[in-house]
Amino acid sequence: MSSSYTFSHAIVRQPGESILDGLRAIDIGAPDISIFRKHHADYVAALRSTGATVIELPIAEDFPDSVFVEDSALCLPELAITMRPGAPSRFGESALMRPTLESVYDNVVDLSGSGHVEGGDILTTESEVLVGLSARTDIAGVNALRDILTQWGYSLRIVETPEDILHFKTDCSLLDEETVLCTPKLAATGCFENYRVIHTADGEQASANAIRFNELVIMPEGFPHTRDALLAAGYKVHTVGNSEAAKLDGGMSCLSLRFSPRKRNACQ
Repeated sequence: MSSSYTFSHAIVRQPGESILDGLRAIDIGAPDISIFRKHHADYVAALRSTGATVIELPIAEDFPDSVFVEDSALCLPELAITMRPGAPSRFGESALMRPTLESVYDNVVDLSGSGHVEGGDILTTESEVLVGLSARTDIAGVNALRDILTQWGYSLRIVETPEDILHFKTDCSLLDEETVLCTPKLAATGCFENYRVIHTADGEQASANAIRFNELVIMPEGFPHTRDALLAAGYKVHTVGNSEAAKLDGGMSCLSLRFSPRKRNACQ
């Protein structure tokens, strides 16, 4: 069973009114909260349709971007690591998430030091943890993360995120043990030389941020050519509206923490 895309649990947080004040690289208009909530409900339903337990956290109005829970932690089978987001307005989100992580994990570790890492820059595969340096993830944070992962037997590889891409996973996602969905621009950096790459279709770069969640590839709707390429490759595709999250630089991976915690008492 693949630990990189087979999950028993997911954590999500409902979007609040303060999402109107959320961060955005380019202002293309304010999200419609009612549509956002409908899309979010569809997303949660897709996760649940695979049989996973979905923990829905309440609105956190003090943190406008807290619906994008992936940035607050890295969840692995053995432990959860709370991150240090790179945007000042998000500094409290990891502490907000910690009690929930403690309820499902025996081991929860905080990223130490003064560096920053956001979960959107981390792609976990079966063989390694790829971390993209970006405007939100710096070398000090990555080195602190490496120290933790090494103790648990994980290999971390640093990759460069092109300057005009917010997060590494803005332009890529894992499809299976050896395959990634990726924009041609990110693939050209050579970061996926040891993987099979399916490119997003021309003009559909925003479809790169998808998630493989158990038997489903959950991707944003509105990208028919990339969807058809995934279907032709044998994947079971489920599309979800993402127009409002996209106005805040959000995508499919941003909206959940996905994991299968390995509890100590499960091995006794």
